[in-house]
This record gives sequence, C-alpha cells and structure tokens, in this order.
Amino acid sequence: MDSRRVLVGRNIMFFFLICVFGWSLKLSEAQMVPALFVFGDSQVDVGNNNHLFFSIAKANFPHNGVDFPTKKATGRYSNGKNAADFLAEKLGLSSSPAYLSLSSNTHASYMNGVSFASGGSGILNTSSQVLGQSIPLSDQVNNFLSVHKVMLQKMGTDGLEKHFSKSLFAIVIGSNDILNYFESEDEKDTPEHLVNLMVNNLKAEIKKLYGFGVRKILVSGVGAIGCVPAQRAKHSTHECNEEVNMWVFKYNEGLKEVLKGLKSELPGLNYAFFDLYGIMQKVIRDPSAHGFKEVRAACCGLGELRAKIPCLPFSSYCPNRADHVFWDLYHPTEAMSRIVADTVFDGPSEYCVPMNVRQLIAS
Repeated sequence: MDSRRVLVGRNIMFFFLICVFGWSLKLSEAQMVPALFVFGDSQVDVGNNNHLFFSIAKANFPHNGVDFPTKKATGRYSNGKNAADFLAEKLGLSSSPAYLSLSSNTHASYMNGVSFASGGSGILNTSSQVLGQSIPLSDQVNNFLSVHKVMLQKMGTDGLEKHFSKSLFAIVIGSNDILNYFESEDEKDTPEHLVNLMVNNLKAEIKKLYGFGVRKILVSGVGAIGCVPAQRAKHSTHECNEEVNMWVFKYNEGLKEVLKGLKSELPGLNYAFFDLYGIMQKVIRDPSAHGFKEVRAACCGLGELRAKIPCLPFSSYCPNRADHVFWDLYHPTEAMSRIVADTVFDGPSEYCVPMNVRQLIAS
C-alpha cells in the first residue's frame, strides 16, 4: 500500500514538473527579446518623476490611472496604460520599471529592462530640467551607463554584449523641445536652428548608446503636437497649430536622414523610425475609422476643450475615455496609446521606416 502511494506521488510530481516545464517553455517563446529599455518623456514615463522631490511635473494623483489595472495613479500621464506598457506586452515582457523606483542596485533588477523616461524631458537641457523638474535625455543616458556598469560586473563583457545586442532600446522624445520653443516668450534662435540642434544632439546620444552595446533601436518621431487640446484651445476655431506641425515635420524628416546615416556609419546597428506624426494625423482626419468620436477636446481637465486647466483631482473627466484621442491637454488616452503600439509593432512602411519592431527584433 505504501509503495503504491509512493509510486502515485512520484507520478503526480513527474506530471507537475512536466506542466511547469511546458509552462516555462511557453513563457520563453512569448518573450521575444531579453529586455526593453526606454528613454523619453511623459508619453512613456512610468513613474520616474514620482521620485523627483522638487518636480511639479508629476502625474501620481487622480484622475490619472482611473483605467489602470490597479485603478490608481502610477505616475503615467494617462487614464490607463501608455505606449511603453503596450509595447512591453507585445514583446512578452512586464512593463519596464522606472529606474528611480529600483532601490536595489543589482543586476537582477535590470535584466528585463528599465525605463529612464521622465515627464517634461527633452533632447535639449532646458532651464526647467536643470532645476530638477525632469530628467533630460543626456542624464537618462548617463543613468543607463550606471545600469551598464552594474550588469557588466555580473554578466561579464561577452554575456552583456549578447544580452544588449538582442534587447530593444526605445527612444520617444522631442515634443517638449518644440512645444517649449513655441510657448516660450523668451528671446530665442530660429525654429530651424532648434530642429537642427535637436537632431544633432539626439544623434550624439544614440552614438553613445551604440558604444555601450546597443544594436536594436526604436526611435519615434514627434507627433502632431500642433493638434493637442492645449494648442487648439488657443484658437477660436479650435484648429491645429499648423506652424508647430510644420516644424515637427521638418524635425522628423531630419531625424530620418540622420538615422539612415548612422546605419551606414555604425556596423551592426539596426533601427526602426516610427512616424508618430503620420499615425496621429490619420486618426485625427478619420476618427470614426479608429473607434474615436472626439479628437479636439481632452477627456480630463477644465475650461475650453478641457484644456485650460490640466487634469487635476478637482477637474472633471469624461465617462467615455475610449472615445477620446486625448486624455488631457497634451497626452493620449490609453485607447490611442494602444493604436500607437500596434502600429509601431506591426505597422506598414508608411509609418515604420525601414522596418517595424517585429522586423527589427528579428534582424
């Protein structure tokens, strides 16, 4: 009787191990890259700004997060998930944690990726960033170098080189540089000088990342920010600010040329440029085809187009978030972010040059 029980127990244990092994195989198959590292601004910030003591550029309060799985604000400038979250899901990964949220400086904390993104940040180091309101791109890259140092000590040169060469690095930044230029009344250079400076600074940061083993890089162009509610509310007709959009377009074209040049200059570098401007314009021009009803007004805020006062705890917010392209006066809703991530991942060459993310990680 005891021997039968032992045999049955062994069979159950064997069956359990087979199930666990099969489950782990499924997980490894679903995980398409070892890690996702994210650099950028509020479009992809998952909570770094929560940890900036003097910063007022935060979103860790209601009504942000009303549709997030926890129903709580996390520091994301959204009613729910943002594009970085959805991209991670598509890659078979959990969302990359905010760098400043990781208390343990260990290699294990960084293995599946880290987000260095910071709301309000830009390619250029503006005065507000210097004062600690956000983390500019140059500092985000320096934070990555700190991560690189920790992982190198644990994995060794060959192991880390292999890990990084297969990982995906995403950069989503530039909107604040252009918006700050047009919204500032300070004396400034020409917008042409601005976009050239942005392109050249971003090029330098990408080359720095390449020097530390980055080989697969997703770079998003700036979106149609002349059409955000904050810009529309400045005009009685509520039309887009076409001057802003024109310089966004010029920046994006310059960025595409730079990336093309870097591909020739840096052996082994593969990239995908995402035309965020193009997909936003497509949705705005034909919202119903993408499931939207409202493209001008924000969902959360107060005043004209809900864009005169930001999304604060005392602001009102719409009950039909999925109908809106914009969550607040600057940022997309979760529904729009999902469309962005879907297009980044599997989109056509019209929006993904010279390839989409699925093709990039297979390259």
